[in-house]
Amino acid sequence: MIQDFHGTTAVLTGAGSGFGLECARIGAARGMNLVLVDVQQDALDKARAEMEAAGAQVLARKVDVADAGQMEQLAKDVKERFGAPHFVFNNAGVGAGGLVWENTVADWEWVLGVDLWGVIHGVRLFTPMMLEAAAKDPAWRGHIVNTASMAGLLTPPNMGIYNTAKAAVVSLTETLYQDLKLITDQVGASLLCPYFVPTGITSSERNRPGALAADKPTRSQLIGQAMSNKAVSSGKVTAVEVANQVFEAISANQFYVFSHPKALGNVRSRMENIVSLTNPADPFLERPEIGARLRAQLRGAD
Repeated sequence: MIQDFHGTTAVLTGAGSGFGLECARIGAARGMNLVLVDVQQDALDKARAEMEAAGAQVLARKVDVADAGQMEQLAKDVKERFGAPHFVFNNAGVGAGGLVWENTVADWEWVLGVDLWGVIHGVRLFTPMMLEAAAKDPAWRGHIVNTASMAGLLTPPNMGIYNTAKAAVVSLTETLYQDLKLITDQVGASLLCPYFVPTGITSSERNRPGALAADKPTRSQLIGQAMSNKAVSSGKVTAVEVANQVFEAISANQFYVFSHPKALGNVRSRMENIVSLTNPADPFLERPEIGARLRAQLRGAD
């Protein structure tokens, strides 16, 4: 159980917007040292200025979390400045839609690079540092929070590349939790699965690598982007509320964190289909008009 955050250090990827930024704001208010990581320099600079004005000690780094070398340098910089971090928020993410066979190799490499490999790098680099610190001090406590998505527990159509990345993060984080329990009681883990929450993820294309930026999106990708924009922008739960939930989960050593618990009914239905060997259900069962519109759009009707 972690109650006192003052003087501890947190590494936050995707710190320039969304959940990362809101968690950083809570961290600054609680007297934490903050390592702010983002690929977008202007957003990073703005976050750094805000956190320093709030009195936090800040290390800000522009890093592509998909890049092993950049992440390894980040880990060295963190250790040199603050020592082992007490908290790691592997939060950076990008979104992409479209029919699963229409995604290019470049699409897969970009989304899996950020959404999955970014988490992998965060886990492989910072967990050993945290375990080393815990071994030296019985009072030391740490916690890793990985951001997946409800898309990692469900399989909404026309966004398979994102579903795949987030399902892997779910599996990775559940395994991390179990692996940590074998080794220590001093370092915990949590899995954040947001649903539709207004963040910067719907404008991920702003950070799409230059070589990919010119790729012309397919019809299904454009439709998926429009649906995602509408769903996320109309979300009623805010990133601030979710960030507060995350800190409550850390304090309570709670593993699963859901922004929309009511959506768990869909997860239950999926699991019941699996154990009863029933084919996947219609994902639009409760909102048939959305499914009808999507099918019509993809089949070329107006």
